Amino acid sequence: MLIKMYSQSPSQKHLRRIVTILEEGGLVVYPTDTVYAIGCSLDKPKALEKLAFLKGADPKKPELSFIFSDLSQISAFTPPLDKTIFKLLKHNLPGPFTFILPANSRVPKLFKGRKKTIGIRIPDCTITRELVRMLGHPLLSSSIHDEDEVIDYTTDPELIHEKFKGIADVVIDAGYGNNVASTIVDCTGDEPVIVRQGIGELAL
Repeated sequence: MLIKMYSQSPSQKHLRRIVTILEEGGLVVYPTDTVYAIGCSLDKPKALEKLAFLKGADPKKPELSFIFSDLSQISAFTPPLDKTIFKLLKHNLPGPFTFILPANSRVPKLFKGRKKTIGIRIPDCTITRELVRMLGHPLLSSSIHDEDEVIDYTTDPELIHEKFKGIADVVIDAGYGNNVASTIVDCTGDEPVIVRQGIGELAL
C-alpha cells in the first residue's frame, strides 16, 4: 500500500491507519530528514525479527535505530544522561543525527540479548515524529539501501514501493528523499566521537 502524505500537514486519518498497522505487527516505510527508512513497533518481536532478517543482522544484536518523537521518550531506554550529553542532544535534535548512547536494562530485554548501546534518532520530519507520538513509543528502524553499489540509497518512494510491496505493509510517499544518511555520533566514551559524517553538521 502506498500512501501519499504532505510533510507540513500530515493527514491524521492516514497516520491513525498506519499506527494500527504497526500495532498489528506490520512494517512501514517512512520518510525522515535524511533517507527513507523501514521500521516496526518495538513491542512486536516477530516484526523485529523480520526487520533484522532484512538487514542481515542478529535479532539479539541488530544495528537498528530507535526513532523517538522527542527527547522526553529517551529516558525510558537509557541511564540518566550526563548534562553535557543532554545539552548536545538538545542542540542538535530534531535533526539528521544518530546518537549512540548507553542502554539501560530495558533494551537487552527487548532483543533477548546483551545489547549495551542504543542508537537514537529524532528526525526533523513532522510525519515521522507525529507517527511515533501517536504510536506512544519508539519505532525500531533501518535505512533503506539501494542494491546499486554507486547509489547508496533509494530516493524515489514509488520505486521503494515496487521493491518493498511484498515486505512492507505500507510505504509513506512524502516525495523524494535525500541520498545522504545521518551523522552518527558515539556518546558512550569520555568525549563524543563522530563515527560517520553524514548530512548533519554537529553543533557542540
